[in-house]
Amino acid sequence: MINENEFNAELNRLRSNLQSAIPPIANTRLHRNLWPRLLERIETPPPSVSFGMPWFDWALLGIAAISMVFVPALIPALLYHL
Repeated sequence: MINENEFNAELNRLRSNLQSAIPPIANTRLHRNLWPRLLERIETPPPSVSFGMPWFDWALLGIAAISMVFVPALIPALLYHL
């Protein structure tokens, strides 16, 4: 069993090892204001949107349609996930 003095010594050794491994951060200030860029990004639509859907949604829709044509047994499973 470890007594309290050994535990504190081990804890201090671990603390000093962690402090030496991670240097303090010198400059934590931002160089510019990010809020206007975030608002601009929210207001502009994504460039690859057609009819309100991105390209990967169209790809999934095409895969689902092709699978219903070639494997009709998948229709109940696809309808279940809608």
